[in-house]
Amino acid sequence: MPDDSLSRMSLIEISGAIARREVSSMEVVRNNLEQLEEQGESLNCVARLFPEEALADAELADQELSSGNSRGPLHGVPLTHKDMFYRKGKISACGSKICEKYLPSVTATALLKLDQAGALDIGRLNMVEFAYGLTGHNEITGDVQNPLSLNHIPGGSSSGPAAAVGAFLSYGSLGSDTGGSIRFPASCCGLVGIKPTYGRVSRFGAMPLSFSLDHIGPLTRTVTDCALLTQIISGADTNDPTSLNHKKTDYLENIDSGINGIKIGIPATYFDEKVHPEVLREINKSRDVFRSLGANIVEIDLPDNFEVCNSMANIITASEGSSAHAKWLKEKPEDYGSQTRERLMSGLFFSSVDYLDALKLRNVILQEFLQDVFSKVDILHAPVVPIPVPTLAESDIQSNPGFIEYLMLLGHCTRPFDYLGLPAITVPAGQTDNGLPTGFQLVTPPLEEALLFQAARAYEKENSWFFPVLNDN
Repeated sequence: MPDDSLSRMSLIEISGAIARREVSSMEVVRNNLEQLEEQGESLNCVARLFPEEALADAELADQELSSGNSRGPLHGVPLTHKDMFYRKGKISACGSKICEKYLPSVTATALLKLDQAGALDIGRLNMVEFAYGLTGHNEITGDVQNPLSLNHIPGGSSSGPAAAVGAFLSYGSLGSDTGGSIRFPASCCGLVGIKPTYGRVSRFGAMPLSFSLDHIGPLTRTVTDCALLTQIISGADTNDPTSLNHKKTDYLENIDSGINGIKIGIPATYFDEKVHPEVLREINKSRDVFRSLGANIVEIDLPDNFEVCNSMANIITASEGSSAHAKWLKEKPEDYGSQTRERLMSGLFFSSVDYLDALKLRNVILQEFLQDVFSKVDILHAPVVPIPVPTLAESDIQSNPGFIEYLMLLGHCTRPFDYLGLPAITVPAGQTDNGLPTGFQLVTPPLEEALLFQAARAYEKENSWFFPVLNDN
């Protein structure tokens, strides 16, 4: 019988318990594997587990601790990740039929950094096919379900990570974010998720969707867990030419410093105009919390050209995605799910002029955004998912002829910050009338993740959240 008290500990709590030898890595890994096997199937969140290797690694971790040796802050802690992070010799199917037997020859840099910190890689979690979708639907592997309500979407494309972390089946998980695929499912499942600054975390060894917009980051249940994982996986990497050579920051050092006097900007345009009243109600409550904590809340106008960020990001993702999949689209189009195939095919219809203009405009908009927004405030506060979490049935866009427009709406609040490459963290903000969570995102200038964690932690301490799991409604 799995031990819920172990699984409900935070990442930092379980790592501390193992380090103090209050519980062995072997006990934690066995418990985690049992829960993933028992509950992972009902949520369809598990792609595959590595039980033999996991138990052997746990035994070695315990032996090392008994000898007084620790590899790092995650020594002996089991983690599971989105099924797009390559480990040499282990299948990475990327939520697809096409890659169902793919054995990579390299290991992702982010995984290697977690290895060096002592974490144990015990399996892979389901995802939207080739990470191209925000709802969590997948015609190939089946839909992942939201642990808070099995009839509702978990969000995507990091659907398995969100479901597993939200259901206490994983202490944290790596995800990817090209149009909102970390922040969107985090909001749907009541979690914390961060998209770091573009280039802050190496993408080497992670399945590419759009090399100009792909970001790697963690989903966790607490802000401090998110800060720790981000700190571990960030840093320069010669294998990734977009990787930033910037000094690593200790995100935990000042995380409890509070936000008294910090200026938080509330956008006067773009975001709220497409946000459902129930979501906006909870967003406004969160702003009141920040105000009560001493933050200065300032309404701010966004640059006029910010309006095009969503469509420009869509052009880049579709163009680069169709380029990466051109050979398979030609040779085996029938092996794709219909939604993924249609979205990838749409990229073939953008001209090179459209694509290059979208790339060139990005830096222009970014510089104006930094000047117009972050010369006046320290942090921008915005919604994440513009509507209450929809059901799997009502968001099944296979039968919706307007699915492209629907997807553009869902990514309305998240996609612009992938386009601009700015760091953004999602934090739970309360519940809409369907009883499911919604969230807000905080955005800062590049490389200011420490401030994001500081502000998110201040809110978490004042307005801690808990959402019960496995509700059949």
